[in-house]
Amino acid sequence: MDVTNIDQVPAFTTKDGSEIRELLAHRNSCIRNQSLAEARIPVGGSTLEHFHPVTEEIYLITAGSGKMRIEKEAREVKVGDAIAIPPGQKHKIWNTGGDVLTLLCCCAPAYEHNDTVITEHETD
Repeated sequence: MDVTNIDQVPAFTTKDGSEIRELLAHRNSCIRNQSLAEARIPVGGSTLEHFHPVTEEIYLITAGSGKMRIEKEAREVKVGDAIAIPPGQKHKIWNTGGDVLTLLCCCAPAYEHNDTVITEHETD
């Protein structure tokens, strides 16, 4: 049985600029076809717009609030919202609240840097 506690997982920065803690994936568990991570976006921060050619994602907002954009559709998101992101769809999330925006991110197949295509520059 693989059990991972978030307090024991080191953070790293993904290609889109998110700080994440990968809880379960092929790198640290028996899981082979998906990954589960927690991402944290500081107040006023955002990810870089990007897409994943192969991976589909589900975000679950667990703290804070923000704005999510997938392709040309944008909407406000808050605690309890689950967001489906199909492969190939450009997406970006902003922290528009006063607290750290925290979300769980499930990726299938598992997150890989080489499946992330950045579609904007850091200054856009």
